[in-house]
Amino acid sequence: MLNLKYSEFEIECGTDEAGRGCLAGPVTAAAIILPKDFKLDLLNDSKQLSEKVRENLKPLIEEKAISFAVTHLEPIIIDKINILNASIKAMQESIIKLNPTPSYIIVDGNRFKPINNIPYSTIVKGDSKFMSIAAASVLAKTYRDEYMDKIHEEFPMYNWKQNKGYPTKEHREAIRKYGTTKYHRMSFRLLPEQLSLDL
Repeated sequence: MLNLKYSEFEIECGTDEAGRGCLAGPVTAAAIILPKDFKLDLLNDSKQLSEKVRENLKPLIEEKAISFAVTHLEPIIIDKINILNASIKAMQESIIKLNPTPSYIIVDGNRFKPINNIPYSTIVKGDSKFMSIAAASVLAKTYRDEYMDKIHEEFPMYNWKQNKGYPTKEHREAIRKYGTTKYHRMSFRLLPEQLSLDL
């Protein structure tokens, strides 16, 4: 069973991101504040849940949350500041959008940078330990999947509807065949044999 709170602070938010390892599309983060009586039986780390379960959980999480926010950071920013910094920035931007302002932040993973002097803790595998991080992981994943489904219509040959921009064999073959798009992360190793980027 997931824990509701980590700290003693009144308003604690959880944050997580999706899409760090993708070759295309944004990195997407969510932040969320849950009420004291929050309960959702199926809630878990989004990677442990089927797409259907995530889709079903999303409206329930949004309905019960005190506040939530989602941020997409585009490949152009990822290429500029690197994926770790972009992931942190997306989480920070989501936290800033929350109302009320959280008094404590719990972050999935082991890296974060302070935002607005709010105290925080990083928690490895936090999305399988705390409800707010798990809820943020579900929102980040579902919103990012929707984004990838939308841009799939623009470039169907990469099959982003299926692979969501991850480095599948099919995605890499499509890059080899059709080249790159404005949605590809040019700082990433898009093809296995690629040592430097000359695309």
